[in-house]
Amino acid sequence: MKENFLYRGPSGKGPRIVAIGGGTGLSTMLRGLKRHTNNLTAIVTVADDGGGSGVLRQELGMLAPGDIRNCLEALANVEPLMGELLHYRFTEGSLKGQSFGNLFLAALNGVSGGSFDVAVSRMSQVLAITGRVLPVTTCNVQLEAEFENGTRVLGESKIFYCKKREDCRIRRVRLLPERPPALQAALDAIAQADMILLGPGSLYTSIIPNLLVEGIAGAIAASDALKVYVANVMTQEGETEGYTNADHIQAIFQHSLPGLFQLCLVNSSNIPQEVLDRYAQEGAEPVRYDKAACAKLGVELAGSPVSAVKDGYVRHDPELLAAALLELHARRSVRIAGLGRYRAE
Repeated sequence: MKENFLYRGPSGKGPRIVAIGGGTGLSTMLRGLKRHTNNLTAIVTVADDGGGSGVLRQELGMLAPGDIRNCLEALANVEPLMGELLHYRFTEGSLKGQSFGNLFLAALNGVSGGSFDVAVSRMSQVLAITGRVLPVTTCNVQLEAEFENGTRVLGESKIFYCKKREDCRIRRVRLLPERPPALQAALDAIAQADMILLGPGSLYTSIIPNLLVEGIAGAIAASDALKVYVANVMTQEGETEGYTNADHIQAIFQHSLPGLFQLCLVNSSNIPQEVLDRYAQEGAEPVRYDKAACAKLGVELAGSPVSAVKDGYVRHDPELLAAALLELHARRSVRIAGLGRYRAE
């Protein structure tokens, strides 16, 4: 693993990185990045309404804790037992399927007077996390999807099933209420960032919802930071079947601003055929990328082997992904000096 390219800046704490998204993709990336910088901020969607998060939203009226909890776990610096406790899911009774980490955050939300961002901050202190985790908004939002045939469905957890039933692409998603205000700390972090990362993660349910929050897309566009979209390795059943990399980028631009970023990191690792065959049974395949199509959108591709197969599934490897991203950050100073553009491997 390369480590000598990391520019740590005057503070010696590493570059100021803001990672925006949700789901397991964001937390995986954070696990690798925290080894390289202490100046790390995760800005996380709160639109989830399924599973344990959905139950707590309904019963306690709190924001969705699941994606936030995953990021806190990824950045935590605690004894292994505490990590196991946070990840533990109850297997029976009224708490069946609920994680201890969700309940811990719900309790902190209660003692914080229902101030979710304060609860997240307090949990961050308890877990001695590297960097910060911020909800993108403290507004109680829901996600609505509209499909190409005009069908609409309200609720993130229902989008998968509706898409399978309607068998057509998602035309757009929106938050209700629309344009909720962003957490000021999130806007400040974006303004101060050296590098801003979007993804990896579910296109319509983890990445785009953040960009629908008032001020987030504008703050990214106004930033002088290196802005990188981390492309998914595989298409996602019930969301992006048949999508190319250019399709992903176009959807992001349509929901935010054209040219929101100019660089996209794509995977160049080989995937075993038996793994591809299993994914094909679910209608999933490696995300195909077309340099010419992306170039028309103003986006340049940078390729790097950033995936690995674990338990039969293709996932971003935390260390490989972090190394590739920090190398792109280091190359930026070369680019600024006029010594060339990024090139895909």
